[in-house]
Amino acid sequence: MTISDSDVAIIGMACRFPGADSVDRFWDVLSEGRETLTRYTDEELLAAGVPAAQLADPRYVKAAQTIPGTDLFDSGLFQFTQDEAEILDPQHRIFLECALEALERAGYDPERTDAPIGVYAGAGMNTYLLHNLGERYRAASSVDHYRLMLANDKDFLATRVSYKLNLTGPSISVNTACSTSLVAVHTACLALLGGECDMALVGAVHLNPPDRGYQYQEGMIFSPDGHCRAFDAEARGTVIGSGAGAVVLKRLKEALADGDWIHAVIKGSAINNDGSAKTGYTAPSISGQAAVVADAQDVADVDPETIGYVEAHGTGTPLGDPIEVAALTEAFRDGTDRTGHCALGSVKTNIGHLDTAAGMAGLIKTALMLEHRTLVPSLHFTEPNPDIDFAAGPFFVNTEKTEWRSGTGPLRAGVSSFGIGGTNAHVILQEGPARGQAPHESRPELLVLSARSEDALEQAATALARHLRANPGLDTAAVAQTLGLGRRAHTHRLALVAGSTRSAAMALALGDEERIRRGVTGREPSAPVFVLTGTGADPADSAELYASVPAYRDAADACAAAVERPGEAEALLAEDGAVAACCHEYALAAALTAWGVAPAGLAATGTGLATAAALAEALPLAEALALAGGTGPHRVSPPRLPVVSPRTGRWMTEDEGRDPAVWTARADATASLDALLDGTGRHTVHLTTPDGEPGGLTHLLAVAAEQWALGADLDFAAVHAGRDIRRVPLPTHRFERRRHWVEPGDHSARTEVAPAGDRLIARFDPADPQHNVELIRDYTAEAIGKVLGGRHLAVLDTNLFDLGLDSLVLIEVVAKLGEELGFEVPAASFVEFPTIRSFVDNLAELMGLVPGTAPGGAGTAPAPRTSRRAQRAAARHTGQA
Repeated sequence: MTISDSDVAIIGMACRFPGADSVDRFWDVLSEGRETLTRYTDEELLAAGVPAAQLADPRYVKAAQTIPGTDLFDSGLFQFTQDEAEILDPQHRIFLECALEALERAGYDPERTDAPIGVYAGAGMNTYLLHNLGERYRAASSVDHYRLMLANDKDFLATRVSYKLNLTGPSISVNTACSTSLVAVHTACLALLGGECDMALVGAVHLNPPDRGYQYQEGMIFSPDGHCRAFDAEARGTVIGSGAGAVVLKRLKEALADGDWIHAVIKGSAINNDGSAKTGYTAPSISGQAAVVADAQDVADVDPETIGYVEAHGTGTPLGDPIEVAALTEAFRDGTDRTGHCALGSVKTNIGHLDTAAGMAGLIKTALMLEHRTLVPSLHFTEPNPDIDFAAGPFFVNTEKTEWRSGTGPLRAGVSSFGIGGTNAHVILQEGPARGQAPHESRPELLVLSARSEDALEQAATALARHLRANPGLDTAAVAQTLGLGRRAHTHRLALVAGSTRSAAMALALGDEERIRRGVTGREPSAPVFVLTGTGADPADSAELYASVPAYRDAADACAAAVERPGEAEALLAEDGAVAACCHEYALAAALTAWGVAPAGLAATGTGLATAAALAEALPLAEALALAGGTGPHRVSPPRLPVVSPRTGRWMTEDEGRDPAVWTARADATASLDALLDGTGRHTVHLTTPDGEPGGLTHLLAVAAEQWALGADLDFAAVHAGRDIRRVPLPTHRFERRRHWVEPGDHSARTEVAPAGDRLIARFDPADPQHNVELIRDYTAEAIGKVLGGRHLAVLDTNLFDLGLDSLVLIEVVAKLGEELGFEVPAASFVEFPTIRSFVDNLAELMGLVPGTAPGGAGTAPAPRTSRRAQRAAARHTGQA
């Protein structure tokens, strides 16, 4: 298969479409030929606010293409407060989750890649602001207006994703009505080929008001019965649906080099506009559509003869369908005179018309068909529209699930999307290059999972077990690499070492506690203390480690060079003696350190002291190995790591560390180690293999698994160093969604100034300043607690920016507090004093409630140390304000 420099790979896909909350479920819908229409009872529609008079109208269609849970959102994952999440357009919420899923399916954690990732995305009309937040908007203060604008305007969809996921490429909101998705794809491809980003996250979202039908009117786009009958004689329109989809794009050559899973290849794309050469603004144009299809084929350098399928815009309208087929025929006729050779279909017959997300649904559908080499049925087609002459053209409507065969070249398809207003888009797709066979490696792998709660972690483990059982041919190394490199690390963790996907699936399904390591990490993970015993390895185990772990190999080579046996590391490790044991233990420690498990201390016994001396840099490596061979040192440098003294059983003092005799002591420095480490936030790590347990790579990975569970920040690039990286689509993050919803007409957020007699200052006691300070503190804590939605206690000494609050929220709190006090509270006070206690103490001084000086002088409550993340947040928020 010829690969062009302009080819772009689709390496990740995610969706929430009607009847399908994942790409895998979407394929089930398509391949089974299902329609996902939901029909409602009168009771359900009345509860949703549909007037009874409308329901009595026979033209009211009590059906919709919808997705459940639009009021639910994992706000904690994306660090939104309760109040922020409630006013955020649900389209933005759903797209954020979809964006993260797409990146995880691609196998990339943005926090662990230096590649600039662009975002190109669009949203539909914001009905939530109209129906649910209208009262709040009309009653809001100027600050609340600003917050509502940031939370609901289309302009902030792409940039919010970039901000929340830390994506540093171009971030552009795209909106061209129904063609938004494919126009975003076209724009992203140009950015990739122009070098503006190395990956691109592309997609769109559209939500209708939940649980509602619609009014049918003759001549409009809406179907009289909820069915979309694309190209059929009985076609009368479509049904507008809700959904979101996203794909991750990358230049094909780089995707191949990086071991990415390639669903399909974008060979070329084009966009244009109809201009005014049509009957009206909303009408389609044969010439415009034909031109964009032909342009895309030219850009892709693809002959229409080689295209076996077209995913049409296919809205099922009596006017639009004939125009679309006529335009396609005109474009194809320049390259072929064959008839009936190219399949035609429309995903709208399955899931309805998703408006801005419609093109993304068509793109994902077509990519899946290419990947599975299967054509899926276009539904509700019996007799062709009399204005479409299929017999004379290259197309036929595909109504059966069939194997998709190619002629002499790769499978190819076109995807169309046409927007009201005339912006047309067409994309040429091709099946991905054949996946090479993964190298047959019979070796153990480290698989890791994490989540933000125990329940979510169990769900993730179950989902992975099911996926591995359903896909027994998956490469175990690729699974391990995807989980390690492509997932964000959370506090609840699980790890296991497995030699096959079958073995991993079994352990996860059974919850095998002998093999699975679990843990919950804190803010400061427990620190490891390496226990060194001077025990050697079985020659087969050391040979396995030398062959498979570059960091181990480098350290062993350094040991061989230090004893003047360069190039003989494998032979040295296989010997039976103290020097070989020291080399093995030193190389194990070096490997763990390279993987991110750096020791916070060392405890040793016997010849393990020689290893400790080398690791702590108390002795050069050559002298440490000589010490292991019985040659005592003449001079020792102070160790650079804490080392347990074999004399006292406590940490060596600097003077002890300089004493050569300490390093030749025969006492066991590990005997009272548990008591020494108790309550210190440190734990032991035994480097050598316990009796009766597997050694070699299995043991080293088991140690890493234990450390991951305890909170170690493993460097998975180092864990998999020296191997080709391969990624595979796997189950993604288990979202912990909660309801965030403002009901229509909810006035709870109205900003009203309390009468003077009811304000906070009216409760002040002139004789008790401390009482007045407590009143202010309680008011401030309660106000911030409400914003946080009760999920956090408004802890007086917690940095508020670390809780995810932004300056606009705090400015609103400050403004209301000022009204309560009749005092102008400085708007930026929380930036300088980011805790409730320091903020109130500073305010009390400004108001003269307590003795003190101006802020910053003696007597002012010091601001607590601010985390780097909080400092960055405060700087950003100050700029916003």
